[in-house]
Amino acid sequence: MLKTLESLGIAQLDAKVYVFLAKKGPQKAIDVAKYLKMPKQTLYVVIKNLQRKGLVTSTLEHPARFSAVPFEKVLDLFVKAKMEEAQRIQKDRNEILSDWQSIAIAESDETSAKFTILEGRNTIYSKIQQMIQETKNQLSFVTTVPSLIRADQFGLFDAAFAHPLRPKIQFRFITDLSDQNVNAMKALLKKKPTDNFSFEGRIPDLGLRLLPRIIIRDEEETIFFIDPKADPATEKDYVCLWTNCKTLVNSFSAMFEDLWSNSTDIEKKIVEIETGKPTPKTCVFTEAKTAQKKYYETLSSAKKEIVIMTSSKGLLALGKNMPLLTDLTRKGVSVRIMASIVNENLEAAQQLMKRCEVRHVPAVYLGATTVDGQHFFQFKSPPSAQENVESLEYFENTFYTNDVEYVRKTENMLNDIWENAQVPSPIALKSVIQQTLSSDKPANASILDEYKNEFKRIVGFSYEMEPQQGKITEKEVLDKIANAKRIPARDPKRDTIRIYGTQAIAIIYPPKNLNLPNFMIFVGHHNKKSSFGAGNSLCIYMQAKIADNMSYLPVAFVTDNPRGYKFRKAMYKIRRTTEVAKLLKKDELKVQAHGNRLFAGWTVPIPLLPPKYVLPPSCIVFEGYGEIKSISSKIIGPLNRRITYEENILDAFVTFMHPSSRYHGPGSDGLLHRDLILTSYPPAE
Repeated sequence: MLKTLESLGIAQLDAKVYVFLAKKGPQKAIDVAKYLKMPKQTLYVVIKNLQRKGLVTSTLEHPARFSAVPFEKVLDLFVKAKMEEAQRIQKDRNEILSDWQSIAIAESDETSAKFTILEGRNTIYSKIQQMIQETKNQLSFVTTVPSLIRADQFGLFDAAFAHPLRPKIQFRFITDLSDQNVNAMKALLKKKPTDNFSFEGRIPDLGLRLLPRIIIRDEEETIFFIDPKADPATEKDYVCLWTNCKTLVNSFSAMFEDLWSNSTDIEKKIVEIETGKPTPKTCVFTEAKTAQKKYYETLSSAKKEIVIMTSSKGLLALGKNMPLLTDLTRKGVSVRIMASIVNENLEAAQQLMKRCEVRHVPAVYLGATTVDGQHFFQFKSPPSAQENVESLEYFENTFYTNDVEYVRKTENMLNDIWENAQVPSPIALKSVIQQTLSSDKPANASILDEYKNEFKRIVGFSYEMEPQQGKITEKEVLDKIANAKRIPARDPKRDTIRIYGTQAIAIIYPPKNLNLPNFMIFVGHHNKKSSFGAGNSLCIYMQAKIADNMSYLPVAFVTDNPRGYKFRKAMYKIRRTTEVAKLLKKDELKVQAHGNRLFAGWTVPIPLLPPKYVLPPSCIVFEGYGEIKSISSKIIGPLNRRITYEENILDAFVTFMHPSSRYHGPGSDGLLHRDLILTSYPPAE
């Protein structure tokens, strides 16, 4: 059987470990290494390779037990992943299985919660096909039209259409739709069976942004794509996380259901696009001046309420149009505004909040306004930062309706979005990359003040040298990471620590139902050239009042790196700390950076201090935006260790996905340290 596995492209050592696990059943790494007389370091590399290919899974207890995936599933994965060899493998499949049955294969324990990274188009599509085949009740997915086309080419639609339980299964998908891809979507829909098949698609209303691409099977497992913008034709861009953690699967299911309820049937949407008449009693103003006149006449006639949803740049435009909004609010009209809050429009948001209610929502592609629940306007092109809402370009092809049913539905949807939106943070985590907004400071002063002051609030930290832009370039940071050499560290009093990787920071203001205080979260992914080797970490700092000052106390440190954990524990012996430290297994904590996007998820609860607080299994996503800025700075940290940062930074939107809530943090509250070099020096003698 070793030769058979090797012929499928599995390395000799990998095949040897797989066969051993298949014969013996779930085993601890130390037992495998001992029996096969293999160094533990080599074994862990082999197991990682097998996990990446989907051949081995692990449990969550400590120490973990590793199990071989049943060979029938392994064989199916290879058949689909290696399309060019499918005929040969399919021909020999029965013979291969016959040989395999001669081995007494112990049952694998695959019920524990796990995290696995899947890379490469073929591997991922093969796993999706396996999920389709194992579906018993419902398969839900969010994706783009190009990805749907690619999935159809791979045979995923055929697998769904030919499913033996087809009449009992509900297939649902949410996608985007435009004039450019409507014909491709129609062609896909024509392929579905006309009877005994539940296959529904929807389009998010009002241009709401799609969730990251996800697939959910029977609320038992899910695949989450790291980068939703990956080109379906480019295999190297395909990176995703698979998990069967019930808590996280339920979180993604809740997200899907929320978006599903605020979406329109895809076939109805196709008709709307093709006819240009979305509903009765509606019109599209192709003439911008006519639309502009109608819009301001309707706003001026408002008696109760105006609700506006716009883009981050649209909020800037509203900030320049304060006289109109001021007149309306003086008349007693309630004005609510939803937009993406970022550092660039934070001052405008604060000015608008003096007259209106303002909340943060994720990026939107279309602008919308309702007036007194009787009028609805939708704009295809949100204004740019240089223009205001009086710009004629903004009013081109404005959609308008006073259809009572349509306006009521839209207003209810906007109210749902409003209820889940975040109030702009009272204290923003300002980025080090933005220039000052204050007129009483030099034009070249750094806006770091608020960010710096927030960082100083962390107990035990202070700045030695303010962060500076221009002291290092983006290329220099990247070159240093590429040419890095590992510096091992063991003694907190004597050794230098150097970390290479990606880090993200956010201030979270959780809603009351989460039963958590405000906290700052640091998420890190470190590469193998770092002092402790490759690993992931999570630090939580809880907001607390100390001596009448608002501070952040370190309350939890979590890592999957044993060396980093031991070093942190050694620091605890030297200084008093309020942290709870926890060492997790590799499949309990995942941090994956992909371009300007970072995902982190954990499948176990994280206890915080005081003990009444617990951070449940959750996910957090950072989406960097804007221009990259390169920064260098120096900080005095715990034990008086001098810490230097050399990094390429982006502002970031934050999405914190909790089992009972989905939190969207403004772009002013998150930072993505995309390329990071952190060096911590021992205190001077």
